[in-house]
Amino acid sequence: MALLLREAIGDSLRRTRVSQSRTLREVSNSARVSLGYLSEVERGRKEASSELLAAICDALEVPLSDVLVDVSESLSDRSSAERTADGASAEASARAGSTTIARDTRVVIPAPTAQALAAA
Repeated sequence: MALLLREAIGDSLRRTRVSQSRTLREVSNSARVSLGYLSEVERGRKEASSELLAAICDALEVPLSDVLVDVSESLSDRSSAERTADGASAEASARAGSTTIARDTRVVIPAPTAQALAAA
């Protein structure tokens, strides 16, 4: 299963907090967010708004851009690992003589047409 963005953000925030040996309570007080909500964000259960992310990053004294780079790397690493695993299982299936259906997870959003823009 693919890693969700909110899970990757939560993982990054938690790793940062733990590396600083800080408690949820300390960071939640500093960020002025409830302890329960911060916990939900860290566990990837809640989507944090940009304002909330900025407040948490300020409380952790880490630039939001650093968190986003970490998240990007995590998602990229996970995606690479999944592609490698999918390739290995496809290769094993091919050797076994079975048929494998490739999954394409890309989403293509077409550019708006002139007619659609005029209607808006």
